Amino acid sequence: MPQSIHNRAAEYHNLAAHAHSTAAASHAQGSPTAHELTRQAHEYSRLAFEESLKVAEVHGESPAPLSSVKK
Repeated sequence: MPQSIHNRAAEYHNLAAHAHSTAAASHAQGSPTAHELTRQAHEYSRLAFEESLKVAEVHGESPAPLSSVKK
């Protein structure tokens, strides 16, 4: 059975969160792999964002522009 876009988006969000945590720990320890882990975290975040846009499109929703996201 094909994985739903909801599940794919959630999985990428989970992978991104884990990768960000791992990268932060590596940076704190001065690990030489920290930069690669940060790159991987960014890539998972990008994929999660793209999948989330697909979910919004399927439901006929218009996602909020990035400029309106509170920081």
